[in-house]
Amino acid sequence: MLFDTHTHLDAPQFDEDREEVIARAVEQGVTRMINIGFNRETIPSTMKLAESYDFIYAAVGWHPQDAITMQEGDLDWIAELCKHDKVVAIGEIGLDYYWDTSPKEVQHDVFRKQIGLARSLGMPISIHNRDAHEDVVRILREEKANEVGGVMHSFSGSWEIAKMCLDLGFHLSFGGPITFKNAKQPKEVLTKTPMDRLLIETDSPYLTPHPYRGKRNESAHVRLVAEMAAELKGVTFEEIAEITTRNAMERFGISRI
Repeated sequence: MLFDTHTHLDAPQFDEDREEVIARAVEQGVTRMINIGFNRETIPSTMKLAESYDFIYAAVGWHPQDAITMQEGDLDWIAELCKHDKVVAIGEIGLDYYWDTSPKEVQHDVFRKQIGLARSLGMPISIHNRDAHEDVVRILREEKANEVGGVMHSFSGSWEIAKMCLDLGFHLSFGGPITFKNAKQPKEVLTKTPMDRLLIETDSPYLTPHPYRGKRNESAHVRLVAEMAAELKGVTFEEIAEITTRNAMERFGISRI
């Protein structure tokens, strides 16, 4: 039983074979997935997926790369969608200093507003953080994100940053990079992460794990992530599958029924 906590099954890369991709994930033991709607285009398609499959859930939010496109009323739209029983988080939200698509001050403002919304609704948040570790942690602290917690999606920081996120009540989620031979830091951080704070994901169609690196990723490959996590933790695949699924169900308030 596997839980892919972060995927983009509505991406155009899946337009030709989306149903087959979802079926392959199920065949590999993936029993739950969270699809991420992160802007004006992907939020509706994410909701459609969540409503079409009982094992697919939704997170909705405004991605930092798209922060500059957020308009008056979009926050209210997200708040309204959070009433839907298949929406389990606000995300992915955060900061991205790699892609120069939205000014930092705009990213900060949109990030803070969405944390505030999450706190008002009691919703966990899914954090996107690229090359912005210190500012992400600072804003999470200043906006009291510890009151709702959430997930550091595709965590790529150091163990020092990881400890700060854990202290704020966040889970750390790992994907394909932990399978890369030269990925010393993600492997080290995962090894040190407490079992009850560990999650797995694919971020498909991106961050494809070894041995498929360079090809399109898909949710079925979360099994490869789980296998590597089990190896790094020195436990069985079955234990990692059970623990990470339980962690995700509890973190996102999903019933086992």
